[in-house]
Amino acid sequence: MTIRWGSYKVKNLYDEMLRASGRPRPAAQTLCSYLRALKDEDIEEYKLAAESAIHVMGVTFTVYTEEEGSIDRAWPFDIIPRIIDKKEWQQVEAGLKQRVQALNLFIDDLYHKQHIVKDNIFPAELLKDSKNFRPECVGVNPPLNIWAHICGSDLVRDKDGTFYVLEDNLRVPSGVSYMLENRLVMKRLFPEMFDQCNILPVDDYPSQLYDTLAALSPRPGDQPEIAVLTPGIFNSAYFEHAYLAQQMGAELVEGSDLIVDKNDVVYMRTIEGLTRVDVIYRRIDDLFLDPEAFQSDSLLGVPGIMRAWKAGKVALANAPGAGVADDKVVYAFVPDMIKYYLDQDAILPNVPTYKCIDKQEREHVVEHIHEMVVKPANESGGYGMLIGPQASKEEREKFVNLIRRDPRNYVAQPMLTLSTAPTLIGNRVEPRHLDLRPFVLSGKQTIVTTGGLTRVALRKGSTVVNSSQGGGSKDTWVVDMETV
Repeated sequence: MTIRWGSYKVKNLYDEMLRASGRPRPAAQTLCSYLRALKDEDIEEYKLAAESAIHVMGVTFTVYTEEEGSIDRAWPFDIIPRIIDKKEWQQVEAGLKQRVQALNLFIDDLYHKQHIVKDNIFPAELLKDSKNFRPECVGVNPPLNIWAHICGSDLVRDKDGTFYVLEDNLRVPSGVSYMLENRLVMKRLFPEMFDQCNILPVDDYPSQLYDTLAALSPRPGDQPEIAVLTPGIFNSAYFEHAYLAQQMGAELVEGSDLIVDKNDVVYMRTIEGLTRVDVIYRRIDDLFLDPEAFQSDSLLGVPGIMRAWKAGKVALANAPGAGVADDKVVYAFVPDMIKYYLDQDAILPNVPTYKCIDKQEREHVVEHIHEMVVKPANESGGYGMLIGPQASKEEREKFVNLIRRDPRNYVAQPMLTLSTAPTLIGNRVEPRHLDLRPFVLSGKQTIVTTGGLTRVALRKGSTVVNSSQGGGSKDTWVVDMETV
């Protein structure tokens, strides 16, 4: 008997599957009973089957190292899923919809009247120093007045079981393809579990994404031509770009495949000739999108695409400039945005956040840096951050100097005790910390994935879940207990 829940210890934290007593949570009882009955050889067979499926399906991610450059690696996957009760998930879903609605209103406001700045809710100096505010987007009215059509918000639980929003990803959020592939692998491994448990589906995401993008088309009476714009095969998320294009029946293109004519219409080069493109799901950062408007030496983008977008001849998702809200300092103001634009209290709380641009808060961070997680405003992937309790004295001193030199670029948060879930380490189950990235589609309606991409820190004691830094993933099961 490999899995003995009685020897799985949960102390002073929230475990997603088991209570402190060692008893399974209600939504996980069926799965726990099933796993308890497995023998060593069964577990090993499932692990090998998962690895084989991931290899056959070609599920990879790219890691960059100074020594070896870019390396494609098989997606690290744990076969024990994360379980969430549907009743609990409904509140998370409502909170995410509320949050993304406020963020879209905020972005639209910044590129128009800037009421939130004039009313002293959002500091003018933060906007002035924003690295992702694009003056080129001022006055533009994107379709449906939506800027962030696809959002991936990272959620964590503290030791009391409360979900917190850790950050919002509004530029080119990635990871949804791994959520979908994780589910395919689990359906192959445990078809009987999907018969016994009412696990809510995620498989309809590609069709939902297609409908969200199609609704943006400047030619609504016709079948829109949708393209996924990728930087190319060397991008770390290229697997996802190709996967989503294939799943939607859209074209996968690079910048050199597109041209903008003198009438500001975007065309795609094909073997039959030029084909008009209506909607572009772009997976390229703003600064590389259009060498006419942004970085002039970019070879990844399409000259003139900003002209076409401003003229309403093509839709871009996410819209250029949406990244102004994808800033960890701006994140600290989201509860204020929700109150300002919606006159509501935030359903999902932020992690308490200290803004180093504020002198009093900065001094608190400096004095307590050994207790803090310090993050740069615009980095992603877990890079450029300091985990105070695990850092050396020299590393903490370095960050104090960085904060004092550029306080606008840093925020700090207390070290949360992230929730754990049982994870197979060798032939044992051990608790590992994790987070969750649900995806929110905003169009004519707002849709939240049922669950999302659960990322797990495979190293004992680590809270860094990014795959580029040793993390893995799990399938996320939202279970409807009322119909089980």
